[in-house]
Amino acid sequence: MPLVLIVLGLHILAALFWLLSSFILARASGAGSQKMFRWQMAAATLAIFTGGGLWSMFHRGLFGPAEMILAGGALCAIAAAGVQGAMVGGPIRRLKSGALGQEEALRRITLGQRISAGLLAVALITMVAAPHALP
Repeated sequence: MPLVLIVLGLHILAALFWLLSSFILARASGAGSQKMFRWQMAAATLAIFTGGGLWSMFHRGLFGPAEMILAGGALCAIAAAGVQGAMVGGPIRRLKSGALGQEEALRRITLGQRISAGLLAVALITMVAAPHALP
């Protein structure tokens, strides 16, 4: 049982950090994203892998309504990681190399943070709703 608690705790902490930092950076129009991007991607990686671990612990071989809802949330989280990698990481790299101006980079970064924050909000809703799915 302690392994389940450790994995669950890591999943919750990483996912909350990822979600809240995305919302805060989106609200701040992307300011601070350069410093937080690596931390966000580390949290995303940890949240996704621990989520997969929790799936294998609790839902192995099952695919009922609750699992369908959770799978939708997992896909939203994976999509959010992809959006952040492309729409936040890409402009940050181009800004550092001088291939993109500050204003345009912040516009793209802000859009990426907003899209990923929305996807992560949907993922959170599915995680909360899944246990209440009717069989």
